[in-house]
Amino acid sequence: MLTQTTTRVLEPSDLGAALAILESEPVANAFVTSRVQVAGLDPWRLGGEMWGWYADGRLRSLCYAGANLVPICAGPEAVRAFADRARRAGRRCSSIVGPVEPTALLWRLLEPGWGPAREVRANQPLMVTESPSADIAPDPLVRRIRKDETDILMPACVAMFTEEVGISPLAGDGGLLYQARVAELIGAGRSFARIDDGKVVFKAEIGAATTQACQIQGVWVAPEHRGKGLSETGMAAVLRYALADVAPIVSLYVNDYNAPARKAYRRVGFRETGTFMSVLF
Repeated sequence: MLTQTTTRVLEPSDLGAALAILESEPVANAFVTSRVQVAGLDPWRLGGEMWGWYADGRLRSLCYAGANLVPICAGPEAVRAFADRARRAGRRCSSIVGPVEPTALLWRLLEPGWGPAREVRANQPLMVTESPSADIAPDPLVRRIRKDETDILMPACVAMFTEEVGISPLAGDGGLLYQARVAELIGAGRSFARIDDGKVVFKAEIGAATTQACQIQGVWVAPEHRGKGLSETGMAAVLRYALADVAPIVSLYVNDYNAPARKAYRRVGFRETGTFMSVLF
């Protein structure tokens, strides 16, 4: 018997079914879940469309199509359907990101029309913890950033983004969207840093956040302070805030070639539980 499948843009009335899929994998889906919980499925508020793949009338898989293209709980058949839709729509995203298997297949299907990519990061370990290590004492000087400290934090944010992604976040619109995101995280109490003599020494943010899981991002140590263990003590401090105030599970993903960071995160209490992949345009 043939399975009947279809793909369509989800509507606000599909919210409950979409959240059921998103919340089935709370760590891997934290980024998209956090957006949907706040904005619903209205494309204007969500910042993109949510595509749904149906099999025999039941919603089985999702794909977020905004600034990022993100396959969610998607097997090969769903990925192929999402690739067909993305190919017809044309590339509007700046990256494809998600669990490695569906993301790799999605990229293989889209690369002939969308390639070449600026960079493919095919192995990004997903790391998770529910409790901090007792071996690393949190840096007592790492704290939440106040709104009036945005100008102090911003150069560090720009330096981190440029170093990590390879392009400046100030390109294009002059950084308006990026500055708005930084301000949003500060306002939400999810931006942390150690500031010595008016300069940021260490910083990190809790980006995606749901009641089930949250994700640390933007970890950065000023170049002149690297090699002193500040990434470990700083991360221990941010992890303490995250577990106490945000969610019971904390995650992050890191490039496989960044051995020092992976070692530092393991010492703080993280363990590798899966693999993400990112395609950057």
